[in-house]
Parts: sequence; structure tokens; C-alpha cells
Amino acid sequence: MGVLAVKICSVTCFKTIKAMEFEPVIGLEVHAQLKTETKIFCGCSTKFGAPPNTHTCPVCLGMPGVLPVLNKKVVEYTLRMAMATRCEILGESRFARKNYFYPDLPKGYQISQYELPIAQHGFVEIEVNGNHQRIGITRIHMEEDAGKLGHDPDRPVSMIDFNRTGVPLIEIVSEPDIRSPEAAGAYLRQLRSIVRYLGICDGNLEEGSFRCDANVSIRPKNENAFGTRTELKNLNSFKHVEKALQYEINRQREIILDGGAVAQETRLWDPDKNVTTSMRSKEEAHDYRYFPDPDLLPLVVDKDWMEAIRKSLPELPDEKKKRFIAQYGLPSYDAGILTSDRELAQYFENCLEGFNQPKPVSNWIMGSLLGLLNAAGKSIDQSPISAADLARLLKLVDDGTISGKIAKAVFDEMAKSGKPPRQIVEEKGLVQISDSKAIEDIIAKVLAASPAEVEAYRNGKTKLMGFFVGQVMKESRGKANPAMVNEILRKKLETG
Repeated sequence: MGVLAVKICSVTCFKTIKAMEFEPVIGLEVHAQLKTETKIFCGCSTKFGAPPNTHTCPVCLGMPGVLPVLNKKVVEYTLRMAMATRCEILGESRFARKNYFYPDLPKGYQISQYELPIAQHGFVEIEVNGNHQRIGITRIHMEEDAGKLGHDPDRPVSMIDFNRTGVPLIEIVSEPDIRSPEAAGAYLRQLRSIVRYLGICDGNLEEGSFRCDANVSIRPKNENAFGTRTELKNLNSFKHVEKALQYEINRQREIILDGGAVAQETRLWDPDKNVTTSMRSKEEAHDYRYFPDPDLLPLVVDKDWMEAIRKSLPELPDEKKKRFIAQYGLPSYDAGILTSDRELAQYFENCLEGFNQPKPVSNWIMGSLLGLLNAAGKSIDQSPISAADLARLLKLVDDGTISGKIAKAVFDEMAKSGKPPRQIVEEKGLVQISDSKAIEDIIAKVLAASPAEVEAYRNGKTKLMGFFVGQVMKESRGKANPAMVNEILRKKLETG
């Protein structure tokens, strides 16, 4: 009887697990490389792409007897980020030594912050599928980067480049408030937008100046306790972050549904196979044996300096988006795209100076211009068409000089040649035909060539209007004024 009871209980428990709904719990650790000219504790250059081991000195190489000196600009940039994310700034913070061995860490420890970071308890707001969410920030702290290992594919040899050693980073640690891969992507895009608006980081994921590690676990819905988490590394694009998180959520769910237990470990994302693979067991804070760095004094930030930094902050993405909606009457979607990048927002407003019609400008930027730039892999500051020239093009459409269809052809020619729009229109003879007599002559020719369609239209098949308009535009090589064509055609067809 006892054995039977156990079997019944096991089957019941298994069915309960199978029917259980899970939710992911995600926290992100983002490292942003600060755009200072020199490293955090020495005067070596931070410029990317130099020959290996040419931007080094005894300080960043950890030679005996050297002493670090804190770069004030690093503190300023960190404070800017802390203020932009509504963090509490600690009056006194301390640097700590994070002890671990790895070949790219010349000192055998990394100078970071632990118990007393410079900022904590902030948040950013994101929007996912029309829903607004607030993601908490646990802490922001300063630290130095490690070097870079290169592995020879043909020999069992690894090479170390210490140029990146000592490059200043801020680490932004989120609360475990993220509940979907899409929200994680939105959070990262918002952080990247903020650091770029502030001018403290270029946000380049490919060069590694903006990168993140993700911690993810799952738990039954409506339960407060956290599950066992795994850490994901090698996430160098927003798309990879979202794909890796989704894979890991599914992997953990299958383990639990099969009656297993998720191991606490660090896993690598393989973008070629779209899977995560085990790298090592997950470290805890005590494994690093943190202790205050004896070579660096506690950091005390002057209040007057902080206030001066606060006053120098630019209009941030959220504020700019709200202003674009209120001032220009743009939809939230348009405003979100246009303000996602500081240079793009400036391009939009520069264009309005020459053509003050926000929605048409927004449509052209989000459609034709961004399509052109994305296809070429260029950013807005590399646009072959200036904001002033785009405004001039839209004015030609607005005043009836050219049609919207011709404007697209002119736009493409502007991108290729760099010529202003009016010059292209004049050279190619693209001025729109707005002479009513000329349009009437073209319409008469089209109607005479299509007697069957004319009779069908007059017998009630009014959808043929599109056919007639198309024929007129074809006959005029796209130059006839569309509004006039429609008006004159309708009169001719209805009155005979």
C-alpha cells in the first residue's frame, strides 16, 4: 500500500511540474568603456587599434613599486552616468582589489569597487510592446579593464596584448527586474543611448567598448524565491543577448521539467550554433577575496563639483522623446526612433529649420534615409545627404515643383552624387507638370487609347481610376501633378 502511495504521489508531482508556468528572472551586468584619452590609473593612451603592447607602462603592467593615480575625468564621467540614471551618489567610496589569476591580468588582481561603490539604487525606464517598465540599478562602480588574449589557431600558443589593461570602465549592475529577452534588449538599448547622449562611451559593441554579461534563472509564476542562475558571456550584440537568453530560458525549463536541477555556472554563447555551452562553475564574491586597495585613498567627491556636473548634463533620451511628442506632435513610435541616437535627433531638428513640417520630415528620415544608411552600414553622422539638403528636397515636393515619386528618385541621386536637389531636378528635367492644359492633353490621349476601360468606369467600375492615373503618370514620365491628374480625370470621366 505504501509503495502504491509513493507511485501515485510521483505521478501527481510530475503532472504538476509539467503544467507549471515559469517566468524568467534576468539581471544584466553592463561594462561601458569610458571615452577618456588616458587610462584610469596612468597616462597611457586608450586609443583603440594600436599595435599590441604599445600603450603600456610600468603602472598598467603592474611592475613592483609603482603607484596608481586616479584619473579625475573617469570620476566625472561616472558621476554623469549616475545622475542620468537617478542613482544615489555616495559621499565616500573606496577602490578594492578583486583577486584572481588569469594571464591577461598582469597584477594578479583588478582594481574595482566592491563594498562602497560610487553610486547605487538608481533606475531606467524602458518600453516593451507599448508597456512601460522601470528597471532598477543596484550599483554603478568604476574599475580597470584587463588585457586581451589572442589564440593561435595552428599552434598551442596564446598571445597577450596589454593595451587594454587599465582602460577605464564603469560597471552598471541591474536589479533582477527583467522578465523577458525583449525587455533585456530594450534595457541595453536604453543604457547605450544614455551613455552616447552623455558623451562618455561610444557604445561600440563590436570593439567591446559596450558589453554585458547576463544572469538568468527561471521560477514558477507567482513565486518570490529565485531559481538557480547561470551567467552568460560572449554577448556582443543586442540580437545575441536576446537569442542567448531565450535559449537559456528554454534549456533551464527543459531540465526542470525532466526532473533535473539547474547547475550554477558560467556559460558561453555560441552565435554560430545558437547554443550556450558550459565554461566554468560560477564564482561568488568571496572567491575574489576583495579588500580595500591600500595604494588608493577613499574617494570623496566635492558637492560643488557634483552640482556643476549635474547642471552640465544634456537633455537625455526620455526627456527628448517627451519633448518631441509635445512640441512636434509626433507619435510615440516616431519620437522613440528619432531620439534613440543623439546625432539622429539633432539631424531631425536641423532639417526642421529648413522645412518645418515634423511628420513628413520624420517619415523621410525613418524611411528613405535610415534605410539608405542601414544598407550601407553607416551612422547618421556619415549621411551622404545633409539635413539642409533633405529639407530643400521636401520643400520642392511641398511647393509642387516635383512629385513625391520623383522626389524618391532625386533622393537616390543626391545620395550618389552629393548634388543639391534643385540642381538634380533641373539637370534631369524633372520639374512637375502643373499646367492644366498640358495635363488635359495627356488625359485625352490616355482616354482615347482606352475606350473599353472608359465605358466600364462609366458603368460603375470606379476602381479603374487607379488604372487611368497610372497611364497618365506613365505618359508624363511621372512628372504630372498627381492631385491635378485625379481632379481633371474624374471630371472627364464623369462628364464625358
